[in-house]
Amino acid sequence: MGGQTHLTVPESLDGARFDLILARLAGVSRARARRMIESGGAGLSAAGPDSGDRPSSRLGAGDGLWFVPPETAPLRPHPVELDVRYEDRYLAVIGKPAGMVTHPGPGHVEATLVSALLHRWPEVEGVGEYPRWGIVHRLDMDTSGAIVIARHPLAHRRLTEAMAAREVRRRYLTLAHGGFAVASGTIEAPIDRRRTRRFVGPGGKPAVTHYRWLATWHRPVLSLLEVTLETGRTHQIRVHLGSIDRPVVGDRVYGRPARAGVDPGRVWLHAHRLGLVHPVTRQDLDVEVPLPSDLRSSLEALGRPTEGEAPRE
Repeated sequence: MGGQTHLTVPESLDGARFDLILARLAGVSRARARRMIESGGAGLSAAGPDSGDRPSSRLGAGDGLWFVPPETAPLRPHPVELDVRYEDRYLAVIGKPAGMVTHPGPGHVEATLVSALLHRWPEVEGVGEYPRWGIVHRLDMDTSGAIVIARHPLAHRRLTEAMAAREVRRRYLTLAHGGFAVASGTIEAPIDRRRTRRFVGPGGKPAVTHYRWLATWHRPVLSLLEVTLETGRTHQIRVHLGSIDRPVVGDRVYGRPARAGVDPGRVWLHAHRLGLVHPVTRQDLDVEVPLPSDLRSSLEALGRPTEGEAPRE
């Protein structure tokens, strides 16, 4: 994505936070600098294994850093067919396929969701913040399902506020290793990061995940869950389920694959429903995106769920 700019920390900024240093050297706001770091648009040239590229990291004079100049990365329309599940002049809800990156980043320029949006709705350019035109929230590259897009600046502002206030209802389906003794539960544990990997740790950001049991299979023991999020931390569902030894099937980072035929070759995670109050008309919207073919085939390979007593409430 464009060319990287490499700089060293001057004496005048010795001991300052990474986000402050980046803001000064890149000529952007502190908030923009923080987002650049968190989205992978900036990093440390020689970070130690435990330092991580965090906005709060303290840097010393002479330390190296890099960033992609915010306005130099090309954003070009790309003709990718979109699965549009709802559309009006203010917003759209689409079904994002697995394998599609939400917005441009290092190593991902063409065929992102943003480039597909620009092809279908050119007016999205300028809605929100470059290079995430129209994007209100994101899904990981390997996660499929519902994502809301703002087509109008007013909708973008109000949807962003609704996300921050936890007023957007996001429901996911996931297949996890292991069984469940209860029919529903909540995982409330802070999520920290080290480089690109997340983990449950006391120094992390608050995160809350609710799950509801739907079905269980044996040989191997796998459970289908519906998961809802109160917070939207990166990799939240995968990290939280992994922390209770119920990792998501197909997760090569926080879990383990399943047997052939059941493992879809990617993380078994799908955002199947998205609910919100329309930011302009105030209509209540509840949009569903069906399971894609790879996840349907995975369930078909398992056969009928195990019959018997359901987990207790």
